[in-house]
Amino acid sequence: MIIYLKGNDYHFETENVSRLFLPQEKITPVVVDAFPTSVPEGIVAFCTTEAEMVSCRLTLDSFDETLKETAVSYADQELVLCTLLYRLLAKLLGFTHDWGLITGVRPVKLLRRLIGEMGETDAAAYFRERLLVSDHKYALCHQTLKAENEVLALSRPDSFSLYVSIPFCPTRCDYCSFVSQTVVQAGKLIPAYVDSLCRELAYTGQLVKELGLRLETVYFGGGTPTTLSAEEMERVLRAVEDHFDLSTVREYTVEAGRPDTVTPEKMAVLHAAGVGRVSINPQTLQQPVLNAIGRKHTVEQFYDAFSLARQYGFSNVNTDLIAGLPGDSFDGFCDTLERICALDPESVTVHNLSMKRASNMVIQHREDFEAQDEAVNMVRYSAGRLPAAGYQPYYLYRQSRMVGNQENVGWAKPGYEGLYNVYIMDETHTILACGAGAVSKLKQPGTEYLERIFNYKFPYEYNAGLDEMLRRKTAVMDFYAKYCKTARDGL
Repeated sequence: MIIYLKGNDYHFETENVSRLFLPQEKITPVVVDAFPTSVPEGIVAFCTTEAEMVSCRLTLDSFDETLKETAVSYADQELVLCTLLYRLLAKLLGFTHDWGLITGVRPVKLLRRLIGEMGETDAAAYFRERLLVSDHKYALCHQTLKAENEVLALSRPDSFSLYVSIPFCPTRCDYCSFVSQTVVQAGKLIPAYVDSLCRELAYTGQLVKELGLRLETVYFGGGTPTTLSAEEMERVLRAVEDHFDLSTVREYTVEAGRPDTVTPEKMAVLHAAGVGRVSINPQTLQQPVLNAIGRKHTVEQFYDAFSLARQYGFSNVNTDLIAGLPGDSFDGFCDTLERICALDPESVTVHNLSMKRASNMVIQHREDFEAQDEAVNMVRYSAGRLPAAGYQPYYLYRQSRMVGNQENVGWAKPGYEGLYNVYIMDETHTILACGAGAVSKLKQPGTEYLERIFNYKFPYEYNAGLDEMLRRKTAVMDFYAKYCKTARDGL
């Protein structure tokens, strides 16, 4: 698809809107002074802004239609143009999307801002009438907003969360695009990585003490943190305990995402260290689907891992599922969800499969966007079944190239919301991150201003460049000194 832009440079949003309908197409925006005299083959959009008038023409073979509308202001031009393009693509291709024009990651945060600016009634109207969001997606977004607000109210100006990255997995799942290393590839790096990580945690803890910050949540992610041995995990957990004040911590989470990494020894170590929340993620309970996506574990191993978590005293367990996996069916997804509900975990996160460019599925050209209707039905079913089982939505986000263009939703029983998930998605307060691939996000209290500190992505880079990582971390002190008057008094 080619998008010609005359009188504007709205290439980013017009491309994103087009990708809602054409996820597999190459989309090329071109800024021009004049449109070409002959129409190229394929889908072509001619997008014009001239004073208050906005127009969009869409052509493909015998389809050739134009929509025009007056923009009330210069700031309104982009939204009007995207709306016209959306409507023409919907007419050409014969379908619309539940999320309408929303292409961003954080629709809940957008709704919160709009309510603050124009009030709840007008914000609801804007979502439905200007952004073309369906009634049921608006209702989901609004319900999530109410749950998020209760979590956000717990954060203080001096709050922060700690993220610990363990970028290793037993094997690489075919849908995954994270910077993680398989044990086969990088197992020999793990001992040195644990040493380096403990050093970074010690240094970060010292910065926190000097600033007088208050730790709210701790989150071990990856990768799969439980890829570490029980002894290695115990070392990292002890480093957190030794260098951070855990007395204020409201939530301590470790992802034990791959059931084949969960052992009695590791569960004992996590529980003894004060970890209160674990995530054990089957993604599906259909064995043929697990095999097809490269999950090298069985359904029975998931049940065993879940049982171990309960045996070792974990009363806050999350499970992740993915809607739209290759080879899965609507009936298979419903069966998985019923079996999960029967286990009665405290929270269930339902992801909509995203076809990331760096995933094996995309690299090997195994995209299956034809399954988008099935994925939509899966997500819609979960949105009805989970509330019936006592779960409420507490956080929500979206990604690009989702099969069916739905959303990822965290569902929890009241009182078991994943606090870190809300804080990281809302960008509520500072997140100090340690480990390879980790990104610290420094938040100026009372504003939307953020600064980021990037760690090296790969474990071998991280091990070799630890001194540089620690040097970069000095920016934490500079940030608080600059944006909080003094490191302590301004918080």
